[in-house]
Amino acid sequence: MSILQIPKRGFSAGEFEGRVERARKIMHKHKFDALVVSAPPNVRYFTGFDSQFWESPTRPWFVVVGLEGDPVAVIPEIGAPEMALTWMKDIRTWPAPVPEDDGISLLKSTIESLPKKYGRVGAEMGREMSLRMPVSDLLKLRDSLSSQIADGSPCIWEIRMVKTAAEIEHIHYICQIASDAYEALPASITVGETEREIARKLRIDIARRGADATPFMPAISGPGGVAQIVCGPHDRAIQEGDVLFIDTGSTFDGYFCDFDRNYAVGKISDDARRVHDALWLATEAGIAAAVPGASTDDVFRAMSKIIEEAGAIGNNVGRLGHGLGLQLTEPPSHRLGDGTVILENMVLTIEPGMEYAPGKMIVHEENIAITSDGPRLLTKRAPREMPVIN
Repeated sequence: MSILQIPKRGFSAGEFEGRVERARKIMHKHKFDALVVSAPPNVRYFTGFDSQFWESPTRPWFVVVGLEGDPVAVIPEIGAPEMALTWMKDIRTWPAPVPEDDGISLLKSTIESLPKKYGRVGAEMGREMSLRMPVSDLLKLRDSLSSQIADGSPCIWEIRMVKTAAEIEHIHYICQIASDAYEALPASITVGETEREIARKLRIDIARRGADATPFMPAISGPGGVAQIVCGPHDRAIQEGDVLFIDTGSTFDGYFCDFDRNYAVGKISDDARRVHDALWLATEAGIAAAVPGASTDDVFRAMSKIIEEAGAIGNNVGRLGHGLGLQLTEPPSHRLGDGTVILENMVLTIEPGMEYAPGKMIVHEENIAITSDGPRLLTKRAPREMPVIN
């Protein structure tokens, strides 16, 4: 049995320089002179800066990535000492909070000082993005800048969807931690415990094994399946004949895993067993279809065919997997019409699910990285038969 190697925390200056260099090539394609980011995952992606202080919404934080020169951190004074420990050299501060001008004039002067080629600045205004600043301040900045502020989210996602080797190593590590904890779980729980008690045990075990946090852990149970997969745990006690579903988004050094496991509580129905096997096969098909040059639509179809043949009557999740990284869910989505071309070094979830009877749904999920040789499993593959809790 191999010993799990702990990746070095943080990233080298060379790693960030490589990210910025690649970002600039993509910025040229989207015709942006600069990107302005404010959301914690985007700030962290370009700088390596992180803080529990993100829980406070009082102060905005900005990073400006131009086509030339060093990226610039435009941040509250309170964050300057920690930002100085990152690879960032150009750190500009103001004594936040100052509601009448919370960094906007400093941000404006920073943007205006950059060379102009396209007259456009990209901001987090679109798909699966959010601004960590008041919209009124964005409008104020837009009205005073000599450049146009446009939706930079397609550009930002194109940058972030393809991971570096170091990012993939981080995701693989947290996937292995959670996989081991999932495998150990049945031995630590018994029929009659509540969903909440079970989730607490799993959360503690994942932390003991080396995870930094577990922001996401729905645990749901029901006879033969569950009605939904994103809420809970509740105080319902698991009973004979139940399927117990647990999903986790745990993190190591900022990077998420996102996958679930299903457990049979005592003896389950033949229908639940059959559907579980069909979903295991659909997962195999989804993994096999996720190769460079294929599309997210292709991955969806590979899974959907097996699910439909197994008698699916619905799936309220809306897609069959997605991207993964500094956020629990990232683009792309495995759904018809998404059309994203799968590229080497993307990290994806493969997540077929089906409702096979009213209120009875089962879902599988694994995490993979895309290599030139095909998909690489980052999680430990779920057993074909559900583990049993007695």
